[in-house]
Amino acid sequence: MSNEKPTHTPKDSHYARLRRQFRDQNGGTSNQNQNRNRSNNEKIPAGANPDNGLIRLYGLHTVRAALDNPVRKIHKMYITKNALSRLEIGDAEALGFPVEITEPRQIDKITGSDAVHQGVVIEAEPLKAKRLSQLTDSNLILVLDQVTDPHNVGAIMRSAVAFNAGAIITTSRHSPQESGVLAKSASGALEMIPHIEVRNLAEAIGELHLAGFMTIGLDSEGPLELENTMQGTQIALVLGAEGKGLRQKTRETVTALARLDMPGEIKSLNVSNAAAISLYAARRHLLKI
Repeated sequence: MSNEKPTHTPKDSHYARLRRQFRDQNGGTSNQNQNRNRSNNEKIPAGANPDNGLIRLYGLHTVRAALDNPVRKIHKMYITKNALSRLEIGDAEALGFPVEITEPRQIDKITGSDAVHQGVVIEAEPLKAKRLSQLTDSNLILVLDQVTDPHNVGAIMRSAVAFNAGAIITTSRHSPQESGVLAKSASGALEMIPHIEVRNLAEAIGELHLAGFMTIGLDSEGPLELENTMQGTQIALVLGAEGKGLRQKTRETVTALARLDMPGEIKSLNVSNAAAISLYAARRHLLKI
């Protein structure tokens, strides 16, 4: 074991000070001893929330989309000279928030070495989820019934934007919070599609019916193929959680249950793949109306 003492940087001291402030504001927590025992050089999990309530977003596409989003409030950027050039940021001082030019290994310490940060990470405030009453005119939306994997939710957002869906609806519980992992998987789509959060999914589906949507739950054992199920001019595709699929209450509430036609031996797909295929089919149906 090496006897070399860990080095302390100003950034280490900054985060340590924020952690102390957080503990003092909350009267101390059970995590206090755990935080005390952390090495100052320990890597923070990729995209984890700093103690100041901000989130860390990384990657060229993710950060470019965040910079282009007028409602995204960014507090600080860490970036390499190469990434600064690739993002075509001519004057970093004109961005309106602090920018620290640094080396890739320093960004590794912030995001964790497993994160593909491409030389840039920002600290920003999470976007505020919208209410169902704020749903704007749209003929195609996605509803996620407790899909919990941030990689899947990010990939679904990317497909939703690609097929011009008007919104994505998730539950306030048993859904991933905004994070670097989710944003990186979305490849910029997090900034481009309205995110609506509801407490009771069955009630929300009922409101969609009143708004004129046909709601279709994707189920590998659905009685009809998806293409033969779609009707009308407004479609809401409802996808269930990884493994367990749609909850029983959701199955009872949607207009119809449908399956994707898969002639091979495997009859189910990852939820993000199923979302992309069903979005394609729904978009083709709507174009024919």
